[in-house]
Amino acid sequence: MKKTLIALALVAAGSAAAPAFAQDSNGAAGWFINGNVGRTSVDKGRYDGHDTGYALNGGYRWAVSPWAALGVEAGYNDLGNIHAKNLFNGDRVVDRRKSELHGWTAGVNGHFNITPQWYVSARGGIYGWRGHGLSNDDLDRHNIDKTSWYAGAGVGYDFSNNWSLGINYDHYDADKHGVDLSTNMTSVSAEYRF
Repeated sequence: MKKTLIALALVAAGSAAAPAFAQDSNGAAGWFINGNVGRTSVDKGRYDGHDTGYALNGGYRWAVSPWAALGVEAGYNDLGNIHAKNLFNGDRVVDRRKSELHGWTAGVNGHFNITPQWYVSARGGIYGWRGHGLSNDDLDRHNIDKTSWYAGAGVGYDFSNNWSLGINYDHYDADKHGVDLSTNMTSVSAEYRF
């Protein structure tokens, strides 16, 4: 609960300070929402496979130069479901249920224009996740949750000051009690800036 309150306080403080950063950064500054859809992959322990995942984010960026904007973000993701494998031969185990991983993110991000339309992006922060899966040591299914971290980078194209489309690679750390659901996601993203 403390971490959630701290994150909300940072977002509130940032939005109060927004008028102090009034430089242009090709429209990347200000309030934004974005969504990603893509392929998730896990290659840890009993889990080695891929599925489809999505993420939704919102936040605020401040222009720090004509080509760069830095900000805060918060969001939610669902990183798909993957069948557990037998550690000895790669076949599915007796438990036919799939892993599950989803959670909330809160962090910082950057949007850096390398030309007036092309940009690179970066993000990272805390990841409060909940998952279900098998450990390497037994066949008992565990319901687990933890606060960990996420980080990612991307490249994209600004179609206007309001719309952009990009390709991202993100890592979400999710490991507890011998159940490693840490997931990578390669995705296509769309962003709208207000």
